[in-house]
Amino acid sequence: MPVKTSLKSRAIDEIDKKILMILQDDGREQLTSISKKVGLSIDSVHKRIKEMMRKDIVGITTSIDPRKIGYDLIADNKIRLKNVSAEERTQFIRYLQQHNRVIDIFALMGDYDLTCVLIAKDSNELEKLITEIRQKFRDLIDEWKSLLVLKTYKIDRYDL
Repeated sequence: MPVKTSLKSRAIDEIDKKILMILQDDGREQLTSISKKVGLSIDSVHKRIKEMMRKDIVGITTSIDPRKIGYDLIADNKIRLKNVSAEERTQFIRYLQQHNRVIDIFALMGDYDLTCVLIAKDSNELEKLITEIRQKFRDLIDEWKSLLVLKTYKIDRYDL
């Protein structure tokens, strides 16, 4: 008798990858359509999606263009930290995570430790945001380099 495996005990398979690719193209794709495209029942597709959500492989988000809602400036900020403790680093990252103008944060390998993307309505607001963060964490930040994003060519989708 074959052993039944579930997503709980295995890595994602080719069908899961197909489901993820479909959802990347259209996150609102109907289960009936997905099930036809991958050759599974609606219930099986639903269970797979729920399990991938439970494992944080996929989630529900909304993609918003900041410029279309009044945030004309997008700044990618490269941050080098001083020799800080793990606790101080965590405190800084938590602050950035909770900041309403920080839209992305990434840990880096190389010349900088972190990059955070800020949105602002204008240059005055951007300067104020950067100054606020740098002043609050001046004992932790060694270097801060801001790069303005001029245009977005691609975001979000990738092959699995």
